Amino acid sequence: MSQTSSSRRRGSASTQGSLPDEPRKTIAERWQILRSALRNIPRVFALVWQAHKGATITMAVVTLISGLLPIAQAWVGKLIIDEVVLIVTTDISAEAGLRATVPFLVMEFLLLTTGTILGQLRALAEHILNARLGNAINTAIIRKSLSLDLHYFEDAEFYDKLQNARRESNWRAISIITTTFSLIQNTITLSSFAAGILAFSPLVALILFGATLPSFVVQTRYSHLSFRLLTWRAPESRRMTYLEHLLTVDQSAKEIKLFALGEPLLARYQEMFLKIMHEDEYLARRRSLISTLWGLLASISYYGAYAWIVWQTFVGAITIGSLTFYLTLFRQSQGTFQGLFYNVNQLFESGLFLENLFGFLELRPQMITGEGQPMPHPISQGIEFRNVGFQYPDRTEWALRGINLHVKPGEKIALVGANGAGKTTLIKLLTRLYDPTEGQILLDGVDLRAYNLEELRASIGVIFQDFVRYQASARDNIGFGQIEELANESRIRLAAERGGADEVIEPLPQGYDTILGRWFAGGAELSGGQWQKIALGRAFMRKSEVLVLDEPTAALDAQREYEIFQRFRELTAGRIAFLISHRFSTVRMADRIAVIEEGTITEYGTHRELILLDGTYAHLFNLQAEGYR
Repeated sequence: MSQTSSSRRRGSASTQGSLPDEPRKTIAERWQILRSALRNIPRVFALVWQAHKGATITMAVVTLISGLLPIAQAWVGKLIIDEVVLIVTTDISAEAGLRATVPFLVMEFLLLTTGTILGQLRALAEHILNARLGNAINTAIIRKSLSLDLHYFEDAEFYDKLQNARRESNWRAISIITTTFSLIQNTITLSSFAAGILAFSPLVALILFGATLPSFVVQTRYSHLSFRLLTWRAPESRRMTYLEHLLTVDQSAKEIKLFALGEPLLARYQEMFLKIMHEDEYLARRRSLISTLWGLLASISYYGAYAWIVWQTFVGAITIGSLTFYLTLFRQSQGTFQGLFYNVNQLFESGLFLENLFGFLELRPQMITGEGQPMPHPISQGIEFRNVGFQYPDRTEWALRGINLHVKPGEKIALVGANGAGKTTLIKLLTRLYDPTEGQILLDGVDLRAYNLEELRASIGVIFQDFVRYQASARDNIGFGQIEELANESRIRLAAERGGADEVIEPLPQGYDTILGRWFAGGAELSGGQWQKIALGRAFMRKSEVLVLDEPTAALDAQREYEIFQRFRELTAGRIAFLISHRFSTVRMADRIAVIEEGTITEYGTHRELILLDGTYAHLFNLQAEGYR
């Protein structure tokens, strides 16, 4: 389904202050949702165990001991009260009574101290796990993104999935851990309480525990609704993030101010926020109201049991100590029972959100890397595009069709054509950012898909027209072209010199150590032409046998462009070079020129041959030349 239709469906299904309608689900469907949510719990525990084994074990031990503390404390409290009542109602002296009571007081002190120590140990373990688990999840998301094909990053639905994977994943994951251990602790505590209450009255136990069930059902229902609301609102949340970025970064600041876009765009941001907020508040109000009503039922059941146990004390069926003991059990058992259901509900809710995370991590790249075929060094036969055609995913039109092109070793090829004709797409196929829909691309007679993907890309140096401006040191900006040579100072300086970046870097305050860009303190901003020289240096950093320059001098002045291309053959000596440019003074330096129109090569030859052909190339060349007269 397209994003447009998907968005339309969301828009029609949801209005301000109301929730999207959901068809009533069958028991099987509800069971499947529950299974999907809860199956993520062991997967999270696997992440936690990898993050820090010691903290995980500490949490488990603390949980087991903490689960037994409440019943022990209640029982010791009963013993103390019974001892006091006995002393008050008999002739035992105060000193003797105190001596008899002290062991129980010491026991209670030790139990309370143990609880305090366990609480601190739990807090420490949670702190350690929170930081490490958050890092583990973020790393997993980033690493998965790195492994995916380029087409994912050109699909809006992918960004929705990424948004949902990132949303709340860190705290939901740690919530699953703490909630699971809390669930275990509550189960242990409740089991001990249940044994005591059942021994007193099975009917009272049924009333106390049964009154909490409706509240649990309501919470589960609204957890699912909250998940649906946040998942459906991923596109709006991404737009809000984009507007926030647009209104606060240097790249857009000038235009935002000059076009007075600040308040209008901020108004759009506020409109989207208010729409999401109203839906969320509406859901929260309904959840709170219904939960309050069912909570009253639980309170009524508690006070009914309270009255019954007081009556039993009046008629002498139990002691005052037992009264205190059972009242403690009643009060804490209902709270613990509610807490247990709350834990289950939280597990269900967090499990739903983590379904987004694990669903994202299960995405698989479609680009298959070859194994065993060694890269040729040097290239002896060249590169051949053999009847290559390509359609972008989810599109019916052909971006390229019937491309046949043979580039010999050391040959320089220029690609010319209008924007959108398919020039950059051809380069994406050469670098295996995509694979052809039909046909083959051969390197020394072997299909590119037979080579190891990383080795293939390592053999190609590329500068795209939309190159990255890294907010890092000048040394990093150049050295990133061959990351394993980042410590090779002489190679970095040579690459900078070849691209003309040396004259940009030398005047900077800290030279090659100067941070470029204004995002971080002490950074130096560059002009567009200076950034392009840095990017050229990055391309020349790589000792590749194939060099791709996509509009490499678009932001350079005429003098610097002339100097670079006077050295063009020297800089690309022994390499196959692909050059994309709209400047024909640059293009004519290539050995041969391919004119691409609507995804097809319509003209091919040297500059002189194409001028004599008097076709599209000659027409464009003459138009540009006329503009300089």
